[in-house]
Order: sequence, then C-alpha cells, then structure tokens
Amino acid sequence: MELKRVVVTGLGALTPIGNTVPEYWNSLANGVSGAAPITRFDASKFKTRFACEVKDFNAEDFMDRKEARKLDPFVHYALASTDEAVKDAELDFEKLDTNRIGVIWGSGIGGLKTFLDEVTNFSNGDGSPRFNPFFIPKMILDIAPGHISMRYGLHGPNFSTVSACASSTNALIDSLNYIRCGYADMIISGGSEAIINEAGIGGFNAMHALSTRNDDPATASRPFDKDRDGFVAGEGSGTIILESLEHAKARGAKIYAELVGGGMSADAHHITASHPEGLGARLAMVNAMRDAHISTDNIDYINVHGTSTPVGDISETKAIMDLFGQHAFELNISSTKSMTGHLLGAAGAAESIACILAIKNSVVPPTINHFTDDPALDPKLNFTFNTAQKRDIQYAQSNTFGFGGHNASVVFKKYEE
Repeated sequence: MELKRVVVTGLGALTPIGNTVPEYWNSLANGVSGAAPITRFDASKFKTRFACEVKDFNAEDFMDRKEARKLDPFVHYALASTDEAVKDAELDFEKLDTNRIGVIWGSGIGGLKTFLDEVTNFSNGDGSPRFNPFFIPKMILDIAPGHISMRYGLHGPNFSTVSACASSTNALIDSLNYIRCGYADMIISGGSEAIINEAGIGGFNAMHALSTRNDDPATASRPFDKDRDGFVAGEGSGTIILESLEHAKARGAKIYAELVGGGMSADAHHITASHPEGLGARLAMVNAMRDAHISTDNIDYINVHGTSTPVGDISETKAIMDLFGQHAFELNISSTKSMTGHLLGAAGAAESIACILAIKNSVVPPTINHFTDDPALDPKLNFTFNTAQKRDIQYAQSNTFGFGGHNASVVFKKYEE
C-alpha cells in the first residue's frame, strides 16, 4: 500500500503568550514570558504562587453562555483554537465529505476544574449526592473531540489520546497514520489543558515538580540554566488541521508544512523521572526519523521537551548528544516552554505549531531566561539562548515526554511539490 503524504493546512492557538496564532508567534519570536502571579484562585498559601495563565479569554466569544456553563475550561480552549484553525484552513464542511473527516485530541488530565468543584461541593454539603448532571460529560477527556465533531458535523474517527505530557503529540501521530493509510482525508488534531486551579498546582507542588521562584515569575522557567528549579504550569490549546496532500490540493488549500514522521517509546524506568541516560527519548527520536525516512543529518531544529527540571533537561540533552553525534553541534535547539510554561497534554500541539511556523518563517524561537551556564551541558550546543535566530529549516523535530515514561516525537518538513 502506498502511503499518502500528510500536510498541515490550518493552525489555531490559545496560549499564555497569545490568544491567536499570529499573537503566539510574535511572542515566541520576541522572547515574551507568559508567567505571572496566579489569578484563578487565592494561591497565597501555596508553595508556588505563579503560573502561565491564558489571559483576556472569554469563552462566550466562541459559544453562548448556556453552552459555556456546560463545558469545562479545557473544552472552552479546544473549541476556541479549533475555531481559529477551521477559519485559517478555509474549511467549508458543506462541500466536503464529513464521513472522512475526524477529530483526534490529546489531554493529559481533562476536566480537573469540574472534578474539583463537584467533589468540593459534595464534601461541603450534608452528604447528599447532589451532583450536577453535566459532571461526568464535562470532565471526561474524550468530550473535547466529541464537542468539536458535533460543532462541525464530522463523522470520521473521533477519540482522545492520553499519555500525560505526550498526549497531543500522540494525537498528531495517530492522525498522521489514519490519513496516510487512507482511513480519513482530514483530521482536526491537537490538545488542550486547564490545570491552573487548587488541585493542579497543589498536586504538582506536592511532587516538588514546580518552580517556586515566586519573587521573579517571569524568569522562573529556565530550561538548561544551571539554576533551574522546576517547570512552570501552563494552560491553553493548539489545533492543527492535517489532511492528505491529494485532498488539500483538490480544494486549493494553502500548505504550511508536511508532517512526515512520528515515533514513540517507553522509558520503562520511573513513574515521573525520565531515564537518566535519555534512552527512551533517544528511541522516540530514532523512530520518528526512521518513520520519516531521514537521517540525523537532515534535522535542522529540535523543539525539545525542555521543561526546566534539573533531571529532565540533562537526560534529553544526553539523548541528543548520543543520537546526533557531531551533528548535535550543527542543530538549533530550543525550549519554548521557557515562554509558555508547560501546557502538559497540550504542549505537543503548541510546540508543533512553533516548529511549523519556524519552518515557514525561517526563524528559530529562543530559549529565554538563560543566565548561568550549566557545567553538565556541552557549551558548544546551540540552545538558541535568549534571542531568536534566523535559519532556513528543512526539517524540524518536536519532542514531548510524559509521566509514566511515555515518549513521543514528530518531524515536520518544509513543503515541496
């Protein structure tokens, strides 16, 4: 069976540094931090009192008030970014075969705010089970692609992928394979997350996973810096319209880039810590490049997982050094989490959009907040510290790794006939 080529024809982004794709890219290229004191709740008693929140967002700009009340914020975000992507791709579903258009969506946690509110209300009551009838439908992770499909009348494959911080990258890989194997013409893919609440921040604080740099939130996310002390929680959504090249050309679509490969692996090591030598990360990258039929020398830019944790940044760098050899010093490497914080299950989608736009604009977004070199890292590696760099990019790779040892990597290519 001849596999179909899969291209990107629409983008949508709702992030802590921009509520649209142009705003997001402008902030990425200019090194803008999205971290600030938490406004979602009173965090004064928490070890971490800041996060990368989505700002100036009103769900009622995308749906009526009655519908908005029935949905968790992670679904609000999904519908908002998808609205932008559908318009960007100029999709007219009345002229398309909606039986062959699907939605595959990633989220690491889903409706955490809904779960927190309902359980809190129950525990504060008299023990009577007075739960909102929308409790379960608001909370479950697969409800996001469900609502997207209902909004646009799409009858193709519809499900969620859950692999912690690798969730939306896994959604992209599944979408790639469904299209290139001929099971769908188009997939709306991506991910969303909304965990900036008492349970989310408190839970990650209990794990000692978050930065506690409360005196300087804007510089708290410091991937590859000697003084990094944990990741910064983020929220938001990213949507990528994927379709077969044949389908895209038939409808005269603009094409951003081509998705040419996806690779996965498991660390099989620890519930939260990555393998110290980066073995799982290395295997995921190998599998992605093998799937794309390219070698390490073809990669120009890697948008790394780079969460700003002491152990994780080292292990991913070891994986890159071991896999790419001398070519590692020719790469541009950057962690856009230095600006957005960690969007967890939505990270893969948001960072894939960064890769796609880096290819389109020939600009590598920076890793901001670098102050002190880490002696454990080779100084000859180009982490694109603090300032964006111009570069012609033929191939860009995006890595995401999740709790449980889930690793996923995708490769995008500059589109050519």
